[in-house]
This record gives sequence, C-alpha cells and structure tokens, in this order.
Amino acid sequence: MARKVIGIGETVLDIIFKNDQPTAAVPGGSVFNCLISLGRSGIQASFISETGNDRVGRTIINFLKENGVDGSCVYVYPDSKSPLSLAFLNEQNDAEYIFYKDHPNDRLEFTFPDIQPEDIVVFGSYYAVNPVIRPQVMGFLDYARQRGAILYYDVNFRASHKNEVLKLTPNILENLEFADIVRGSTEDFEVMFRKNDPDVIYRTQIAFYTHNFICTQGSKPVELRAEGGLKKQYPVILSEGTVSTIGAGDNFNAGFVYGLMKYGITREMIQQGLTEQQWDELIRCAQQFSAEVCKSINNYVSPEFGRSMASLISN
Repeated sequence: MARKVIGIGETVLDIIFKNDQPTAAVPGGSVFNCLISLGRSGIQASFISETGNDRVGRTIINFLKENGVDGSCVYVYPDSKSPLSLAFLNEQNDAEYIFYKDHPNDRLEFTFPDIQPEDIVVFGSYYAVNPVIRPQVMGFLDYARQRGAILYYDVNFRASHKNEVLKLTPNILENLEFADIVRGSTEDFEVMFRKNDPDVIYRTQIAFYTHNFICTQGSKPVELRAEGGLKKQYPVILSEGTVSTIGAGDNFNAGFVYGLMKYGITREMIQQGLTEQQWDELIRCAQQFSAEVCKSINNYVSPEFGRSMASLISN
C-alpha cells in the first residue's frame, strides 16, 4: 500500500492586501497549504479540519477535492461562518495577519482516518494547541503514533496568541514529545520562550523531547540540529521576483514531507539517525518548494511545478 500524508489543522479564506488594497482571496491555513502542494505533487493526502456551512466552506472543500486531497474528515459546522484571515503584505512581501473566527463552540467531530506504519502526519499552529479541541487532537496524535506514523510538528506560533503562552505551554510540550521532527522559526520561539538563538532553543526547549530540529530564520540560513549530534546550516534559496512569502513556511513543510516520500525515509531511520546526505536532500526539497511558492500570490506551489514533482516521485 502506498504511503500517505494526513494533516490536521485550520481552514481559512486568506484575503491578501497590498498597499492596503485587497488583491486576492485564496483558501488557506498552514497545514491546508502544505497538503494542497503535496496533492498537486502526486502525494496521496487527506485533511482533518473544520469549516462553516457557507459558500466559503464549500469552496474550501471543493478546492481540496480539485487538488487531489481527501476532505472527507473536514467537519462542517451547521450554524456558523467559515473563518477569515486578512494578510497585509509589506514592501518585502512579508505578511501581518488579522484573524476572524465565528465558531463559538468548537467541537471538532471526525472519524480517525486509516493510518498505516510509515504514513506521515503533519500538525501545527494554534490548531494543535487550542485547549477547546485539545482532547480530539491529542487523541488523534496518540493514535497516529501507535499506528507507526512519522509525526512532523510545525510550531508556527503567532504573536496574536502571545498572551496565551502560559496557558498553552503544556500543550506545546506535549506536541514536542509526540513529534519525530520539529520545525519552528526564530519568531515562534521568541513569542513562546523569548529565545531566538537556534542553539539555545534546541538545548533548552527541544532536545529533551526530540533530537531532530529544523529552525528557519526568514532570509537567514536554515539551522539543523539532528540525531547523532549533527549540526548544519543551509543558506536560504532566494526566489527571484518574490511576490508573497505567506506560504513559504507551509511549503517548506510540504517539500520536506515530499522528500521523506521520495527518498523512502522511514520512522526507524529517523530514530536511528539520518545521514548528513539524507538531511541535505530533505532540506533541498523543502527549500525548493518554499522558493517556488514565493513566486505567486497563492499559498501553494503551482500545478505545473506539482506535476513536475509528481513525475519525479513516480519514476
């Protein structure tokens, strides 16, 4: 049976502003963006989420289907509107966000999808620590780990939740314990723990839970700390004609997961310690996807890029 990716996270409609004027409205959400890129790249994927019973919700579910992602585990709230995200791009095409959500009683109802050993589960953002749905999310992560899946955690903790850090820290630490691989940005850890040095973050916050840590720093080099004491820097691939960086991190995740599939990386291999060459190949895939998505206003790689990646993984 072919390996597959299962993502759990939020869905939103991203309304993107440039010079304070709306320029695009696209379906989004951190894990959602990752899975759309993977679906376009020929990876079997399914998504666990929630949305409102409205036109936006129907658009999001249809968009999943159109891009080859199974949306049967997206719970539709019968009496609420789908969430919105306003993304304001600055002169460097980096985004500042405002979120609007109309789910007064989050209750996330879904049946666990089939998970087989070596499948990959992607989780992260506020959705992965939200106290209201924590029992369901934690139950799913525990189930996935017991089934032998690889768990990839993208911290993605935004400043808008800074005042909740103390309350959410136990959930963050549980997520780190579940994860086989953790990715976070220096911005995330500055918000959560007031630390932005990758070595300090790894030593004080990560290494106790997992030895595999990828720290992104915007335009600065990607920092890797991994099983066996491996420590390495990777210069960022600068994309010519950058239009938007909104999906850069989400597609870094997509490219990394694509690499796990392409190079046949198993959970046992991760636990025993990947070679430096294997990490190089995975980070290269991650950066390739990340650079590609910055070329457009969309949150995911183009269908053309996806088809080229699908042809490589099928050969």
